[in-house]
Amino acid sequence: MKSKILGMSILAATLSFTSFAQASNEKMMQAAGQEIFKKCSACHSTDASKNAFGPSLVGVINRKAASLPRFAYSDALRKSGLTWTEANIRRWVAGNDILVPGTRMRHVQITDKAEQDYLIAYLKSL
Repeated sequence: MKSKILGMSILAATLSFTSFAQASNEKMMQAAGQEIFKKCSACHSTDASKNAFGPSLVGVINRKAASLPRFAYSDALRKSGLTWTEANIRRWVAGNDILVPGTRMRHVQITDKAEQDYLIAYLKSL
């Protein structure tokens, strides 16, 4: 009986540590992503009520492209049919003018997968 309780205690401690480590890792990724987002912040807002030169990126994950009101999107992006999945965000930041030819967004290339991971972690936190 004691060994069963000890085993369950070890399992519970391991699960707690794993959850803590995952949460800590996610916070670090978000912080790194916030730094990378500085490349984007010249044009994009993190305030849902404000568009800047580009649209607000609050809630962008899994949002249909060109769907925010009060922003004049390019015809190319409106007609793209894209949804901002993680995969499409990666493709967009790696080469937005390749993904959607004719877009008006000035190209800011982020091709490093780790930087993309960090940026996506930050965008998810908004």
